[in-house]
Amino acid sequence: MSDMLSRVAGAPITWGADASAGWGYLMDPARVMSEMREAGLSATELGPDGFLPSDPQELKDFVAGYDMSMVGGFVPAILYRDKDMDADIQYFERASDQLAAAGASNVVLGPRSHYDGYDTEIDMDDDQWTVFLRNLRRFQDITEERGLQTALHPHWGMAISRQNQVDRLLNSCDVGLCVDAGHLFLSGVDPLQVVKDAGDRVLHVHIKDLTNEMAEKVRSGEVPFRQATIDGMFVPAGSGDVDLAGIIRYLEGRGYQGWYVLEQDCSLAEDPAPGTGPIEDAKASVEFLKKVAATL
Repeated sequence: MSDMLSRVAGAPITWGADASAGWGYLMDPARVMSEMREAGLSATELGPDGFLPSDPQELKDFVAGYDMSMVGGFVPAILYRDKDMDADIQYFERASDQLAAAGASNVVLGPRSHYDGYDTEIDMDDDQWTVFLRNLRRFQDITEERGLQTALHPHWGMAISRQNQVDRLLNSCDVGLCVDAGHLFLSGVDPLQVVKDAGDRVLHVHIKDLTNEMAEKVRSGEVPFRQATIDGMFVPAGSGDVDLAGIIRYLEGRGYQGWYVLEQDCSLAEDPAPGTGPIEDAKASVEFLKKVAATL
């Protein structure tokens, strides 16, 4: 029998924790951790810089206080140019120190672009790819020195999102992947095929769902990504059009032992009443995963 349900974690963005200016109401971290546990989750990602304690030991103690573990954290960096690389590396090193001390295994690297927002497409030329891969190796070295792994996250509006970019990445280096099913789907990529192509390089999985109808509005430019997210583009797992069950069945069938992280990005206008808000969607997602687990 698969132990998949023991490897389901939460992401603070599922509770609206995002560092972007004007994103929305930021819930108290203690409430977020408590609600993760109530929803049946046993681990969390780090969340945006400063959301959880910055001191590595304080972070470890804080998470352990909720009988939870730390499984990774999303850290964005511009890899295809050297400008401001020192600042990106310092942030990555700090996050890696936090995650290593807290017992995590992966650092999720977001290959962001230099444009604001997520609505300007990036298509790196050969020279930019050369710089990208060189800097990526530097980031991999940082994690490996701390006993961690780098899981690169293809992401809508970032330097790696489309099929040809994912293919070139896989063929050009040995970095592992964080497979975000929703972002790949939004980018017109079949996440199940990426999982098959990447094989053992799948280190981390973000369980994210959305409808094709909403995805088409973002792809066409009718609705900007950020506004679509605020408007509720991402839905509880199993209620959209992403083949999450197929992805999980394939991974479990080939012996995947990594984490599945519930990540339903949302924006809150105010502090939800007790028992309402993100926890309702999180519980619905967990119920979906239980149904999938029963078929394994």
